[in-house]
This record gives sequence, C-alpha cells and structure tokens, in this order.
Amino acid sequence: MITNGGEWLTINEAAEISGYHPEYIRRLIRDGEIEAKKFSIVWQVRRESLNAYIENANAKEDRRFTPKRKR
Repeated sequence: MITNGGEWLTINEAAEISGYHPEYIRRLIRDGEIEAKKFSIVWQVRRESLNAYIENANAKEDRRFTPKRKR
C-alpha cells in the first residue's frame, strides 16, 4: 500500500523482504524499533523504517540481529 506517508508493507511482506521471521517483526513493532500502523485489522510497517533498522543491524558487529535470509 502506498500513501502520502510512504510505502506500507504487511507484516508478512516485511518478513519476506527483510529475512526476519514475522514474529520478530511484531516484536520490533511492540518495542518501537520500526514504525507501524494499524489499517483496519491489519498491522503494516513503513518500508523506510524497516530498511533503516536493517541497515543499522547490518552495521553492528553483533550479528545476532541481522536478517537470517539474504535479501
């Protein structure tokens, strides 16, 4: 979904793009690590926010938080 605020992805789309498990995406939302909004009954993640989180995770020496699948 594309709105004036940018592109929004469902949790499953965000998981597929990022390589993270959908449950980890939900955790990031709960912890406020990535920007998300609820549209009706579906949570969606702002793509720019997810990309920024992934870039930050890849820049760290601790590899535990990097995506497990290649993008």
